[in-house]
Parts: sequence; C-alpha cells; structure tokens
Amino acid sequence: MVSRIGKTVAFIPLRGKSKSIPLKNVKKINGRPLVYWVLDAAVNCEKIDKVVVATDSNEIKYTVNQYGSDKIMVIGRSKDVSTDSASTESVMLEFASNYYFEDIVLVQATSPLLTSRDLNKGIEKYSHVTIDSVLSVVRQKRFIWEKSNLTAKPVNYDPLNRPRRQEFDGFLVENGAFYITSRNRLLKTKCRISGNVATVELREESYYEIDEPNDWILVENLLKRTTGQKSCGNEKIRNIKCLLADCDGVLTDGGMYYSETGHELKKFNTKDGMGFKLLQEKGLKTGIITGENIELVKRRAAKMKVDIVYLGIKNKMKILDEMCGKFDLSYDEIAYIGDDINDLEVIKAVGFGCTVNDGIESVKDAADYVTKVDGGKGAIREVAEILLNAKD
Repeated sequence: MVSRIGKTVAFIPLRGKSKSIPLKNVKKINGRPLVYWVLDAAVNCEKIDKVVVATDSNEIKYTVNQYGSDKIMVIGRSKDVSTDSASTESVMLEFASNYYFEDIVLVQATSPLLTSRDLNKGIEKYSHVTIDSVLSVVRQKRFIWEKSNLTAKPVNYDPLNRPRRQEFDGFLVENGAFYITSRNRLLKTKCRISGNVATVELREESYYEIDEPNDWILVENLLKRTTGQKSCGNEKIRNIKCLLADCDGVLTDGGMYYSETGHELKKFNTKDGMGFKLLQEKGLKTGIITGENIELVKRRAAKMKVDIVYLGIKNKMKILDEMCGKFDLSYDEIAYIGDDINDLEVIKAVGFGCTVNDGIESVKDAADYVTKVDGGKGAIREVAEILLNAKD
C-alpha cells in the first residue's frame, strides 16, 4: 500500500559510503553536520509539507533525527540503490513507488549554501501553469573555448569584440542544489526534470558543490562568510555579556491569536527558553525589550527567568542606556535580536545586532547576523549557540 505523506515533499538522498570524504553527509562543516545546512533550508521552507531523508546508514539516520524537527521523516533505501553506481533517479523512483505525494523537490546535501528563500522561489516558479519542472542554476561569466584537432575556437563570444564583464550576460550552469518535478512525471520519464523546464538563478557562490576535500575547504569558508557574522569576529562576540530580544516576531511568530472569549494568545518556542537558560549558566544577562504591554509576555519572561523585562517601550535606545548603567555594560558587550524598524537603531548600536530570517529587509541589511529560522522557531536558541561557541 502506498503511504500518503503530503502534497509537496523535499527529498534528500544520503548514502553512508563516500569514497572522497568518508561519511561526508554528517561530517561537521562550519561547526555543524553537512546535512544540517540543507535541512535548515527545507524545514524552514513554508511551501514544503514534508522533508524526507533516504539513507542506508544508521549513523546518518541518528544524526538527522538529532536535528529535532517533526517535519522530517527518515526512511531506508535498498542495497540496489545504495551502490557507487546507483543514480540519484533510482533512489527517487524507489521512494516515489512507495509513497504518495504530488510534487518532489530533490535537495542535495552537497549544496549547503542553499536557503529556504531559494526553495520558495523555485516552488513559486514551478506553480506556473506552463512549467513542468524547475532546476537551480548560477550565472557564470566565463569565456568558453572548444577544441578541434590542434586548434580551438570560442563558443560564447567573439575575441575581436571581447565584451567587458559587466556587459557580458554569461551562461547558466546547474549548481545541483535542487530540482522540482511532479511524482507522475518522475515515474513516467524516470528523470528528475522533464517537459517545460524553468530555472531559478541563485547567488554566484552557490555554484560550488562538495565532492572533493578541496571543495570542502572552499565551501566552509563561504559558509563562514555568508551565514555567519557580517562585521563581528569571534573575538568581538566572545566579549558579549548580555543578550536582549524583542518579543513579537522574535520570541513569537508575530501572529495574533484569540480564544473564544477574546483573550489574546501567543505561540512561543521552548528552544528559546533553553537558549536563555544556557546563556544564564555561562553568566550572561538576558532580557526582553518590547513595545507590547500584556501580562502574557510577563508570565513567559518569568518562566524563562530572564534578568530584566521592559514592556510597553517606545524608545528602546533609552532602555539600552539604562541597561548599560544598571549592569555596568557597554554597547559592545550587548547582543540584541529584533525584526522590525523599531529595532533598527538598537541593532546598529550594539556589539552583535541580529535579526530573524523573516525580518524586514532593511533590518537584515543592518544586522550582523540573520538567523536561519523565522521568528518564533528557535531564533534565540540559534543566536545563543553562536555566543556559546565563541566563548568556548
């Protein structure tokens, strides 16, 4: 019997044996198992219903389960589709034969620079009625030559009219990050893309896939540059002594929920409570500064045992000054997480200004760090991990 698991499914095939880099998929890169980076992208993509990891390795299965998301399902793969010569399509077809879904997003763990925004763009493109499949590409501005006997000739430009880089359109190259098609097309054509194919152009650095040890070094450096701090080095983060956060849109998802009696409800994430707790155990001060002034926020703050809570605040910079005086802190020793325009001044002022994945663009541009998760989904825990790692 074929099991139904959702409409749009992300599929990540992981093989235990890798000749170039042993257990590559769970080897740590930039402090985390390689597969976690694409799990971030798939799990946080709102257009994906289920994330399926197919593996023949117990160690990979354990590592993926440790990621801790109800959206993820780990399944086995047979020996026939786990050999060195087995194609990715063979694993996809085995999966599609045993489970029912409408559309499949093939995600490859060797592309850790993939983001949930990339996947959302791909699925939006795929939803167009004239499109049957979508693949991710990057634009390469290189001059290509084709060899013919002893000579060679240019393929994509005229040497007598050599274009400047800014005037050269270049060409599109598959980066292997993701492919989207329907289950029916996959089973019919036995190919990851078919019919009318569209492309989604990703950032130039996402061109690199991890296949060899040299790729690993290159991509790890890119991860450090693109997903970590924009302007704060570890030494500066190591000096942070206090983490402050906005509430709505950071500790919560920003939604407004009401009971039948008209009482306002909010959705918090238990991971954030753990983040505050771990920082407190390391001696850091913690606090909430929010424009809201409701009892619910005060109760949540009390449960998390944060050091200070400021409610109904319009001028957050004034509170920042009070904090510095009260706890003998400088701006450089404070980290702050906000998501909207009223947080912008504080984010620019503190030593480590952060925002969430679904924060507004102007705040993202100003922040030193943008979390991989949206507000209300463990953003505090993510930033806490960065602070703790820097201190360790």
